[in-house]
Amino acid sequence: MSDATAHLLLPYILAAQAQKHVTHNEALRILDGLVQLSVLDRDLTAPPGSPADGDRYIVASGATGDWAGWDLNVALWTDGAWLRLPPRTGWRAWVEDEGLLLVYDGAGWVGTTPDALQNLALLGLGTTADASNPFSAKLNAALWTAKTVAEGGTGDLFYTMNKEAAGDDLGLTLQTGFVTKALVGLFGSDRFRLAVSADGSTFFDGLSVDNATGIVDQPRLPRFKAYTNYDNYVGVGTWTKIGLNNTDYNDQAAFDAANNHFVAPVDGTYLFGATLLYKINASATARMRGRLVLNGTTEIRGSLGEISATHVSLATAIWLQTMVPLTAGDTVELQGYFRVADGYFAADHTSFWGCKVG
Repeated sequence: MSDATAHLLLPYILAAQAQKHVTHNEALRILDGLVQLSVLDRDLTAPPGSPADGDRYIVASGATGDWAGWDLNVALWTDGAWLRLPPRTGWRAWVEDEGLLLVYDGAGWVGTTPDALQNLALLGLGTTADASNPFSAKLNAALWTAKTVAEGGTGDLFYTMNKEAAGDDLGLTLQTGFVTKALVGLFGSDRFRLAVSADGSTFFDGLSVDNATGIVDQPRLPRFKAYTNYDNYVGVGTWTKIGLNNTDYNDQAAFDAANNHFVAPVDGTYLFGATLLYKINASATARMRGRLVLNGTTEIRGSLGEISATHVSLATAIWLQTMVPLTAGDTVELQGYFRVADGYFAADHTSFWGCKVG
């Protein structure tokens, strides 16, 4: 029969032993030192100068003085002397100055945080993960940085997301108050899309890139082409708004056909163009002009044009083109003018177009 217990090596009280209280007290002293083990430090190689009764340390490698030869052992200060407690595999110790839990693995003290976490069902960081969001994090900042070449890495960093099939969704959901305001990714196809929403239910594509060709489309870009399907008569000497009552296309309904003008839906830079086709009334000597006008009153710089030669009805035309910065709500209209003699701006080929370019 052994004189001590198998794990903590507590001394037994033996039969016919004198002064049994000494053995009993020794066992209690060891129990008090090891149960719920918490050490002050694990980096010292020499005992501190003024230890308090009950202080415990994990002795660092290369120990000297009263700790010489005690490397990685637990040192307990009790009854005015250091007591050596050799660790055994599985002992756990809380390191107070580091806030760290260690386990003795038979060769050294190692951290309890595993090197790898595999096949976890749920992981919550600062919040609770659930079946819908098996990985959840609640924090104010996150950092991904490349492993450097000096650390054995390549210096590169790739963040890979994968979906099963082209018809599935893959992307980032951007929310305010848990209401989705934007989507970025591959949704329902392999085209790259950026879509936005005001209410989280109705979405508008702001950008779409064909993954087969790389062609970029801006489906919601304000753009229009309007034309007149009747001859617009204009008298002599008066700038007159041309009635454009049809559109070939009118994205965002930016062209107001009822008022015959374009209305800027957002601030930006816009490109405009127009074609004015002459139709004779009574005289081929009329001089035809055209221009674009901002907010019904201001001629847009660079938009004025005139044909001064003798006109050929349904063959003589003016082409106008200019670019202008607009504020949301600004209007642009096409105006025509005749001098010397009156005339018409002909149906179908008198048109006005524009789009946002910046």
